Amino acid sequence: MSWRFLLFFQRMRRAPLSLLQDSLPTQSSLLPYSPRYAFSNHGKVSNSMEFCNRLICARNMSHGLVNLVLSDGKPKFETHEVDPPKKEKWITKKRLKMQRKREKRKRKEANRRDPRRLRPKGKKKKKFATAEARLKDKIEKAKIKETLLVEKLKKYEVPKVQGPSPKPDILTGEERFYMKKMAQKRSNYVPIGRRGIFGGVVLNMHLHWKKHETVKVVCKPCKPGQAQEYAEELARLSGGIPIEIIGHDTIVFYRGKNYIQPEVMSPVDTLSKKRALEKSKYEQSLETVRRFIAIAEKELELYYRHVALYGDPNTRNADFVYGYSIMQQTNKAENSRQMACTIYH
Repeated sequence: MSWRFLLFFQRMRRAPLSLLQDSLPTQSSLLPYSPRYAFSNHGKVSNSMEFCNRLICARNMSHGLVNLVLSDGKPKFETHEVDPPKKEKWITKKRLKMQRKREKRKRKEANRRDPRRLRPKGKKKKKFATAEARLKDKIEKAKIKETLLVEKLKKYEVPKVQGPSPKPDILTGEERFYMKKMAQKRSNYVPIGRRGIFGGVVLNMHLHWKKHETVKVVCKPCKPGQAQEYAEELARLSGGIPIEIIGHDTIVFYRGKNYIQPEVMSPVDTLSKKRALEKSKYEQSLETVRRFIAIAEKELELYYRHVALYGDPNTRNADFVYGYSIMQQTNKAENSRQMACTIYH
């Protein structure tokens, strides 16, 4: 009996899914035979082979879908065969190397607008006969990069929209003092980061003015005098009134007495968030290049001063150091040693 059961079990396991769909359990057959009920009460199961068939069907449907649908007012189960998930291939050393190359190529394509890629064409490392030639070559390359960065920054200039400028509300000293104190007590603020002023900053100001009369604009990082420029630009774009600059990085804005929220809260003559970030990168690179040029020119000036005092180090005698020869110094040392020996004896 046992070998017949095993033979039947193997045949049922090899059977396709289409033959087993007829023997799938429906809702009416599953209700009286829950797993706990079937294992605890063997007498109520009509046939043990039927129970085995149900287990086999459940095993073969591990990669299928079973949906509960209503047909003619009766719930039924529908089965859908799904292909088993494909196993991931074992990554060899060559495949891993190719994958890393593809990722590196993608990163390079994404960083095409990186200002560090702007450089004059030619050899990166050269050998120079003198320090003067090396410094001059550095300054020349830096000035070429400066011109390239200035040309790049011209693409991010947005022309100002010409239109009627609204008359600002005239506030008294008491009103300004009250607005300043009210803004300091409240916690609503708009940050300005490395991107500077773009459309999202003005949009945030209008969203704050929907429920508040004042808003603080916090600039970080902020150079000396840059807060005043930001205040004038934001007053033009948003139509608000700058009340006061607190410290060196916080500007208090008042929306106005007759404020109406505009339909387009992000002005047209502003950059997007992405282009503002690109512009800030080029500006940062331009500032660094100009600082590098100033340092290199200072080094070249110090080199010329050294040559004027002590002569060119490439043409003069290597033994001559600041007006004294090395041979004279050694002779003096030998004479002093001989005198010390004679005194001792």
